[in-house]
Amino acid sequence: MRSEETMYLLIQDFALQDPRVRLVLLSGSRANPAAPRDDLQDFDIAIFVNDLESFRGSEAWLDVFGSRRMMQKPEEMRENPPDNPDLAYLMLFEDGNRIDLSLYPPERLPEIASGEGMWRVLLDKDGLAAGLPKPSAARFEITLPSAKAFEDCCNEFWWVSPYAAKGLCRQEHLYAVWHIEAVIRKELLKMLGWWVGTRSGWHVQLGKQYKYLRPYLDDAEWDLLTRTCRLDKPVYCWQALFASQRLFRHASRQVAEHFGFAYPPYDENITPYIEALHRRWQEISAQP
Repeated sequence: MRSEETMYLLIQDFALQDPRVRLVLLSGSRANPAAPRDDLQDFDIAIFVNDLESFRGSEAWLDVFGSRRMMQKPEEMRENPPDNPDLAYLMLFEDGNRIDLSLYPPERLPEIASGEGMWRVLLDKDGLAAGLPKPSAARFEITLPSAKAFEDCCNEFWWVSPYAAKGLCRQEHLYAVWHIEAVIRKELLKMLGWWVGTRSGWHVQLGKQYKYLRPYLDDAEWDLLTRTCRLDKPVYCWQALFASQRLFRHASRQVAEHFGFAYPPYDENITPYIEALHRRWQEISAQP
């Protein structure tokens, strides 16, 4: 695998030799000093160019970055792509490096830099980045919940829990799994993020899909969370559902206490219903 330094030199050399390229920004985890470092991190590159249209329709210029195993062009994957989509090339190379490369006209620089939050200049031929606000990690930090956001999270979690339970009773395994993965765990992780904020401060960065959550949970909490991940059999789905409820209950009560939010009655109203559905499933499963 080519080294980080080699990849930066390759990108900068390309930009220096092409007069259309005016500015190159690095974003993503490699531009974030707080992110863990390893050789599997992507190179998220935003290139600001004159004559954007001259890049459209040809991919030969991408060969300078190396031999590709696979490439994805997100904007072209829509069923009805726009006539003039943004140019983005997500490239996995033979050596295992990956570059997510996007091209923009210079006038979009303030918008893109603001949206990225953390960024670093790799090359600036015209001083275009000089007037930008300093990079900020604020958008990656835990957001304090409002009373409504807390209520909505509790409502969604407990409202959808019976969907999974009913799916299991009906032997609709995939239906139950989808609701546990796509909704119940999503709301659980949101609540856990707020809970981490109350315990560790609001400048914590948990990363995409909460990938940096582990250090902020003790072993028992982490064990409960990982129990929500095994869903290959109905019995494990029930265990995942009950583990989700137990952990959500624990976290949401403490978040409510910390902020002085009212703790809604969904738990006490829905839990007996879920337990009744579980008994029904046990009876159905015991039938020959």
